[in-house]
Amino acid sequence: MTDTPLRLTPASPEIAATHALLTAAFAYMDGRIDPPSSLARMPVAALAQEAGTNELWIIPGPLACVILTPKPDHLYIGKLAVADAARGRGLARRLLTLAETRAKALGLPRLQLQTRVELTENHATFAALGFRETGRSSHPGFDRPTSLTFARDL
Repeated sequence: MTDTPLRLTPASPEIAATHALLTAAFAYMDGRIDPPSSLARMPVAALAQEAGTNELWIIPGPLACVILTPKPDHLYIGKLAVADAARGRGLARRLLTLAETRAKALGLPRLQLQTRVELTENHATFAALGFRETGRSSHPGFDRPTSLTFARDL
């Protein structure tokens, strides 16, 4: 099995396993973030649709995944996840390097992502990877920030 990222299409046989990876990797957020992750409402078919609308990449297994969404002035990094058994192998870093390569190929000057306010370990990880906090936002119905936006110029 290779650690080289593979781009999935809506018909890729790995879609269901990638959805299972995301579900398992995001489970630690249950009861910790408010509102709950949108992943709880994302069926396998919606992930397949993401593969067609945006770029869904996996490290085969799947051991890790990320969704890359081109925006006018940045490449948005979403649903970055690594299987528990594959943590510590640099797979998230490999997918972030892929994101940087894709952003440059698309002529986009920066990477951007969001993480929840409660997930302070994510804030530290992204800061260590060269991202800086650039904003705070609230989910509908909340009068406090629920997400932090991080960006890294290329």
